[in-house]
Amino acid sequence: MVSSNQTAGSEMLLPCEQLSFTAYIQNFSEKLENVFHHRADINQLETQRGLPPFVMREILDANPLKAFIPVKYGGRGALLHEGLEVVSTAAYHSLALGLTLGINWALFLQPVNKYADDSVKQSIFNDFIANKKMGGLMITEPNHGSDALNMQTSYTDEGEYYHLKGVKHWAGLTGWADYWLLTARRKTTNDDLMRDIDFFICDNNKSGQRIKVEEYFENLGLYMIPYGRNKINVKIPRLYRLQPETTGISMMLDTLHRSRLEIPAMAMGFIKRMLDEAILHCETRFVGGKSLFGYDQVQQRLASIQMAYTATSAMSTHSSENAGVETDLAAHGLKANSVKTFATDLMQDAAQQLFQLVGAKAYKRNHIAGRAIIDSRPFQIFEGSNDILYAQISEAVVKLMKQAKENNLFQFLKNFSLTEKSAAFSKDLLNFNLDVQLPQRKLVELGRVLSRVVSMEMVIELGIKGYNPELITNCITMMKQELNNLLSSYSFSNASLVLADYKDGSHWRNFVNK
Repeated sequence: MVSSNQTAGSEMLLPCEQLSFTAYIQNFSEKLENVFHHRADINQLETQRGLPPFVMREILDANPLKAFIPVKYGGRGALLHEGLEVVSTAAYHSLALGLTLGINWALFLQPVNKYADDSVKQSIFNDFIANKKMGGLMITEPNHGSDALNMQTSYTDEGEYYHLKGVKHWAGLTGWADYWLLTARRKTTNDDLMRDIDFFICDNNKSGQRIKVEEYFENLGLYMIPYGRNKINVKIPRLYRLQPETTGISMMLDTLHRSRLEIPAMAMGFIKRMLDEAILHCETRFVGGKSLFGYDQVQQRLASIQMAYTATSAMSTHSSENAGVETDLAAHGLKANSVKTFATDLMQDAAQQLFQLVGAKAYKRNHIAGRAIIDSRPFQIFEGSNDILYAQISEAVVKLMKQAKENNLFQFLKNFSLTEKSAAFSKDLLNFNLDVQLPQRKLVELGRVLSRVVSMEMVIELGIKGYNPELITNCITMMKQELNNLLSSYSFSNASLVLADYKDGSHWRNFVNK
């Protein structure tokens, strides 16, 4: 503990485990500021692949991973609000770093903490704290991305161990992570694969568990993070298989839904950086004798970024209170998908807004605005493509409306736990009967609408807690404007189909009057 005559500065010198969280996160932020802007140049680091060893060493010396580990295993306590703040702080300085920590946390440490045998946790968590090890998750396969339930990686029970074989790709931290959660389906004596999915902890540093990287991908952005194709042929000890509370599929859904509910914290840190960069640029850039900040269209773009910051702050607050490992999130797909899709759409939009405000300079590789567009784009694809998740949101609501024998969207949403308050704010927009026989494109459009209504509920809840009322009011106003635009698109009938043989009769020069 800090004595009464110690200053805040002296508190920063204490070991990590003795720091208050305020001092801990300040220490982490200052470490990132130093390594990215003094010891190295973040604008150069993020244009080259990988990281110099000293950079990651400096970052991990601030013990960010301790926030993700329970006290009984030497961590800070695995408190959700602390973990969200850590990834948010990292994402403010570098989205790739925020994602790196998020992968370690949501896709390895949390499921291990919840589902692994107690006898294996201590050594793994100690490796993360004392030896700065990292972990990740391998689900996606070359022919089974969104179709994860049909993965072909298989395992057989060999008595003392499980033998896993298969191919995985697009696993963040490929070739870097020391530990991996591997997903596989049990192979029967008839060489068929069981429907359920199992998770296994693989220690890549141990004999018989080494994963071969067959190819490193030339990923378009997020240069700090290696991705690739991995050949799996490993033997995992029996104790290192995760133990689901019900089924393996439910365990996977619980893990992925929790991860999706934690993405807004990463988005919030990233969007806060976009907002700070945009305000600074507009205040110091003069056009026509006045700063950009004074132009109405510029204010519209800045307000859009600020709305995104407020919305992701609300989502993060909600997640910190409702997405702990003690809660089974397997059945919470509607909320998780709504939060993930809207938060990641907001990330991309904020980057686009900043790019437009900065202008030509943003097109340089070493400018944050251009990198932000490329780095934030895959968030709309991984952990579930947003198009697919939007359709799933609509399908879930349509199913619930059928069960309730309710056709009016507003009447349903005003009595639905995720939208009780936000439906009232948007009654004029949502008060219509829903056609439950919708084509896929309309399911996607409706899903966009519903994700905003669910997220608006969280914004309203944050306002009730006492969050800056002006930010809340502006956020709700801009969200209603977007809802109006989305519903106009939804109500417009468009069944256009692509012509595969479009070249026939479509060369423009044949129609020039000569």
